[in-house]
Amino acid sequence: MSARVCLGAITGPHGVRGLVKVKPFTETPEDIAAYGPVEDEAGNRRFTLRVTGAAKGQVIVAVDGVGDRNAAEALKGERLYVERTALPDPDDGSFYHADLIGMDVVGLDGRLLGSVSALYDFGAGDVLEFRGADGKARMLPFTEAVVPTVDLEARRMVVDPPDGALE
Repeated sequence: MSARVCLGAITGPHGVRGLVKVKPFTETPEDIAAYGPVEDEAGNRRFTLRVTGAAKGQVIVAVDGVGDRNAAEALKGERLYVERTALPDPDDGSFYHADLIGMDVVGLDGRLLGSVSALYDFGAGDVLEFRGADGKARMLPFTEAVVPTVDLEARRMVVDPPDGALE
């Protein structure tokens, strides 16, 4: 499992007083600030966040030490991480998307199809992306019907793709 989990990404400034807009990757958007200070992708900078509002699928966040639009603009694109240990253990049958990256994807017949490269939420439900030995990306709906088994300990998931989905 991953040592750190990405909670969201700063998409740009909000106003002139240093607030930023954050696209949260948390189940509850306001939880972006619930697990203590976050780090940039490299782990070089730490940020303390305070959620001040929400707008259009994003949260508005005050970042300690950021007091004007220029400083907020400089943070655009930063992905925000916390240590995996700072998060609560997922409920039974649940998991963090970050824990699935790199997991083997196998068919119902046990044949290795590839490994998980990403998970997306485009608004209509989660989508699983995996890459086969040929390097080609394939996508499947991440539903119980299509992905009936996720074994975190064995680092593998079983998929039952709809007809023609892997062609």
